[in-house]
Amino acid sequence: MSKKKIIVGSIISLVVISIIGMTIVKKNKPQIIEIQTTKVEKQKIVETVTATGRIQPKTQVKISADVAAKIISMDVKEGDLVKKGDFLVQLDRERYLASVESAEANTRSAEANAQVYNENMKKTNKDYARTKSLFDKQLESEVTLDQMYAIAQVEKARYKSALEQVEQAKASLKQANDALSKTTIYAPMSGTISALNKEIGEIALGSQFQEDVIMIISDLSIMEAVVDVDENDIVSCVLGDSAIIEVDALPEKIYKGIITEIANSATVSGQGSANQKTEFEVKINILIPGVELRPGMTASSDIITEVCKNTIGVPIQSVSLKTLEQLEPKQSKSKKDKSASDIKLPEYKLDKEGFVQIVFVVNDNKVIAKEVKTGIQGENNIQILEGISENEEVVTGNFRAISETLRNLTEVVINNEKK
Repeated sequence: MSKKKIIVGSIISLVVISIIGMTIVKKNKPQIIEIQTTKVEKQKIVETVTATGRIQPKTQVKISADVAAKIISMDVKEGDLVKKGDFLVQLDRERYLASVESAEANTRSAEANAQVYNENMKKTNKDYARTKSLFDKQLESEVTLDQMYAIAQVEKARYKSALEQVEQAKASLKQANDALSKTTIYAPMSGTISALNKEIGEIALGSQFQEDVIMIISDLSIMEAVVDVDENDIVSCVLGDSAIIEVDALPEKIYKGIITEIANSATVSGQGSANQKTEFEVKINILIPGVELRPGMTASSDIITEVCKNTIGVPIQSVSLKTLEQLEPKQSKSKKDKSASDIKLPEYKLDKEGFVQIVFVVNDNKVIAKEVKTGIQGENNIQILEGISENEEVVTGNFRAISETLRNLTEVVINNEKK
């Protein structure tokens, strides 16, 4: 039994020693990192700015009453097509008709008064002329002449005042007629009734008090997307930039448009909170709107701010910011890896924060970090202006390797099946 125990103990000891030995060997063996790569090639890169907003007609008119009255007739409904000059709404006109009749009576009375004062003025002028003739013949006193002159001037002033009262009466009549005419509302433009806010029997308050929209007429043949662009992106947008517009209600449709207007002033939402946003309103004219678009639909747009054709580009995730410490090669204890120290590494120019923008390039199963200068950025790729050349093999994944693990001269194995 003691011999068996010795044999079993010897076997267990050998197994433990073997495991410890394998662990030490594995620890000393350099770890090879699995990566994905792609060949650098020239391509087309499109830089875009994404913004959301709504669809609205380029031209629309809010119809409000200029006078306050009850709506007694309305021959249109939402969705109807109207032409310029078509009848829309009739307001109760009795009160305004009475005002016109009263103003007409006041005008006639003022004109009659003016006629009386005119006749009085003519009579006093004749009396003054006769007195002046007698005075010249020394048959009338100067006192009497002065009295007749004063009377004539008074009547002249009264007649002038009467004429002014006639003009005031005519102005009141004109105003009353204007108010009466505004009880009937006609279409100021051709278009579609896109909104109808009131019904027969309701009161139209009149725009002099507050905005009280009865209906909206829209020209649905010319539509635009009104989107809010972030303050960081607005500097890239200029008039004439093209855009791709998608509408939530019409997911199968894609519309093309052109920027026609950029707001000069920003709109700030959530001011003072963590969600504060500063944005600028941009209007995009939709080139072929079709018949499906309706005012108020939610839309998103990709504004094309720059296009570079036949330029070197790499996937966005390939570019990263590193410090010199993060790029420093790991020291290897293996004598075989001493040859790696003979490889001349690039020199880097750090920015103010101590970072350099790099792309990892594969060279003989090892990676080298090359400093790059970038240009515009597309949806998936970014333009490389300087630093790498066409047909070089750059690392595209995995994310952890690019962001944390890889350094200069790190040994790698390429597995592009995981792309």
